[in-house]
Amino acid sequence: MTITPQQLPHFADAASFRAFRSASTQWLPIALDIARSHGLDAGSPHVFATGTNLVVGLGETLILKIFPPLLAAQFVSERVALTQLKGRLHLPIPEIVAEGMRDGWPYLVITRLAGTLGSEVWPSLPEPQKERLLLQIGETIASVQRAPLGPLAHIEPRWDAFMRRQMQACRARHERLGLAPKFLEGLDDFLRDAAKLIPMDAPPVILIGEYIPENFLLACDDGQWSLGGLFDFGDVLTGWSDYDLLGPSAFMAAGRPGRVKSLLEGFGYARLDATLKRRLMALMLLHRASDLNSHICIEGWQERADDLIELQELIWAT
Repeated sequence: MTITPQQLPHFADAASFRAFRSASTQWLPIALDIARSHGLDAGSPHVFATGTNLVVGLGETLILKIFPPLLAAQFVSERVALTQLKGRLHLPIPEIVAEGMRDGWPYLVITRLAGTLGSEVWPSLPEPQKERLLLQIGETIASVQRAPLGPLAHIEPRWDAFMRRQMQACRARHERLGLAPKFLEGLDDFLRDAAKLIPMDAPPVILIGEYIPENFLLACDDGQWSLGGLFDFGDVLTGWSDYDLLGPSAFMAAGRPGRVKSLLEGFGYARLDATLKRRLMALMLLHRASDLNSHICIEGWQERADDLIELQELIWAT
């Protein structure tokens, strides 16, 4: 397919879009044309290979994100979340500079945050600094959740409908993703308890969904790393607060008691009891991106746990 610089194509499925995204020569001229239409510098573009949407850096200060129509909900989430959280956090987040639509594809131009991508630094940090950062991440989650919902109160899906849909599809999802039979055996027990463990009608809070090293920036001061910025708000929804503890629990805490304690203390939990552990395990199984085989960063966890109860004790060790 030959794409002119003036037109973005229509895709019926995600796989076709991903192939298009990976061939940046097809869409970069369109992105630069969008930038020029807003009077922005398009002379030194940087294509970001990772991520869900079309993302290009415009110099050192701006980023253009173009959303395919099939992911228009991410545009809505990002746009509304950035507007609602502006000036309400102690941590820098992008600001919207321009927005628009090209061939049915919505886009945002946002400010580019300073700092080093968390995933580049996190693996090499000494343990005390990892605990310090997880404390800050817990504090940041709590800070976001104290912000008023504003227009995010109307964002879809609603929490109760979202959770019920996740419950209905949970077993099929984990079977498809190859979760070991010994863990699948206990899944129905967790699903039976989930409706009681997870509040469905409690006052909702803002949920980012992915507090993971790929979505925050770090700043270094005299050898000490701190949380320096948060970005990627395309998966924002509203619901029960504990949901946002899952990303850092799986990707960063790695079953280390000191890390787990720091994350939960920063968030505001003084203690980790059996009920909270079971609720977190249920939420991890129900998360929209749940894939235990890929996401639990504990070496040898499949051999170290014989069922989901042992697995929850391994992930949220005390």
